[in-house]
Amino acid sequence: MNRKGNKRSRFDARLEVYYDELRQLFMDLYHDEEAFEYFLDMLRKNFRERKKTLKDVDARRSAHPDMHHSNRMMGMMLYTENFAGDLNGVAEKLEYFKECGVKYVHLMPLLDAPEDSARSDGGYAVSDFRKVKPELGTMEDLEKLTSACHRRGIRVCLDFVMNHTSDEHAWAKAARDGDPLAQSRYFFYDNWDIPRQYEETMPQVFPETAPGNFTYFDDIGKIVMTTFYPFQWDLNYGNPLVFNDMTDNLLYLANRGVDIVRLDAVPYIWKELGTSCRNLPQVHTLVRMMNIACRIVCPSVLLLGEVVMEPSKVLPYFGTEDKPECDMLYNVTTMATIWHTMATRDVRLLRHQLQQIENVPSNCIFQNYLRCHDDIGWGLDYGFLGQYGMGEASHKKYLNDWFTGKYYGSPARGELYNDSEWLRDARLCGTTASLCGVEAALYEKNEEALQRAIDADVMLHACMLTLRGIPVLYSGDEIGMLNDYDYHNDPGKQADSRNIHRGKMDWKKADDRFDPSTVTARIFSEIKKLIMIRKYNDVFHSDAHVYPVDTGDNRVLGIIREYEGKRLLGLFNFSPDYVNAWIDGGEYNMKPYGFRWILNVFY
Repeated sequence: MNRKGNKRSRFDARLEVYYDELRQLFMDLYHDEEAFEYFLDMLRKNFRERKKTLKDVDARRSAHPDMHHSNRMMGMMLYTENFAGDLNGVAEKLEYFKECGVKYVHLMPLLDAPEDSARSDGGYAVSDFRKVKPELGTMEDLEKLTSACHRRGIRVCLDFVMNHTSDEHAWAKAARDGDPLAQSRYFFYDNWDIPRQYEETMPQVFPETAPGNFTYFDDIGKIVMTTFYPFQWDLNYGNPLVFNDMTDNLLYLANRGVDIVRLDAVPYIWKELGTSCRNLPQVHTLVRMMNIACRIVCPSVLLLGEVVMEPSKVLPYFGTEDKPECDMLYNVTTMATIWHTMATRDVRLLRHQLQQIENVPSNCIFQNYLRCHDDIGWGLDYGFLGQYGMGEASHKKYLNDWFTGKYYGSPARGELYNDSEWLRDARLCGTTASLCGVEAALYEKNEEALQRAIDADVMLHACMLTLRGIPVLYSGDEIGMLNDYDYHNDPGKQADSRNIHRGKMDWKKADDRFDPSTVTARIFSEIKKLIMIRKYNDVFHSDAHVYPVDTGDNRVLGIIREYEGKRLLGLFNFSPDYVNAWIDGGEYNMKPYGFRWILNVFY
């Protein structure tokens, strides 16, 4: 059989494994034989167009499907423009990733979006899924970067905005011009009858800045579903044309060398009257089919689900061991709970949450992080907190007052996001260093407070590295970057307080990492040391059994990791006090915001 025949054979062999399940899922959802045949042809086209170098990557990773479980897997998320100007600039910084121990780089949204920054929503209003923003480079530049990363063993993640397109996307423009086929890709209505029915059960995403889930457009005399913002038109996945073409776009990005595709706002993609339009069963069908599409066309590509919900809503997005959906999910609740613990100096909620996810199957990989591009939302377990007298509204106010420095004695410096006196549901923004007190201590020139803030920053990173899953740094946290208040002077950014922690990478400050007298070096050297310890000790493998333990003091979190006969005890003091922790009769002295990693402890 010739080489071309071998290529077809490999595709057909993979398709055969999944064909029956894929057909049943597709037909149960759409009942459209022609659309299914189109879908299969689209998969074959993308397989045929996949470069040999990427198929070689597929082969290597197929032989080691659990490579992303390794304790060597360490991530960093960054905005291309803020980190290095453009994609070529990022390519010039690959040695920096190596120095940081980073093996996985998440490039925040870089696909074409409206030029007006206020309407681009940070790149989440995509105008063209097959074009990079001109100021950041081209698709060819992206391919060069992914190739360079692959040569260094680095995986690349890219956001895939599934729920909507920009109103400047070609489909939206055609819909606006009256094309009925294009309008069927969205939710168009002539009057408010059906939209009002949706609004009865459909929560609002941004009730303060973008109230309602629909927008009336005078120029076309139509009402359009716009769950997030008026310039972001929700896609109608009830139309198989949308699912087929969006999966095609996903595979197009995979064929540019993208290794991990972040499915943005995935719980929202199926809409149905009389429901919340979130986490519906059809969403899981769609994600499962996308997973299968990747297994057939590009088996090395992983799906990362963005599910910003409570744990009971998050875990189902892993699917099952034999029918997986997302390969990885964000551990967003733990991130918020860690910051709650910093403000309350009480680890009970964090320990409770870690117990809840202790026994998830080994194929379920979380991404753990302290900060990301987004705000910190206080979606905590208020049923659990209620037994300790913490009511939802009053506790959210306490947390926001603490982290904005309004609470007496708080060293934190942050700003609120979507603050509303009516809803009282504001969220929080700020860099890790500023929220830990580094900014305030430097301003006050208080060395004792500064050391305490640095210790808190490092302790939080140590805790994050101890959790089960893949740890991810937000670019700049590794050098202790502070809040960037310049956004207040930028008309295109000042309305969005998340820009306070989305500042440009300060490479002059980064150079200070070599000067041990600087705050930068004091933070960078400690975090790098922790990453290296994790890298060379397989007790940090993602398949380890990880569970919390009682330390006898609610200010100290205890975590056990067990893997292949090794055991590690992690102790983390979330208070500014000297504390004694007790584990199985052993006493451990903990300095303020101190931590301990103790290997081969048997408890």
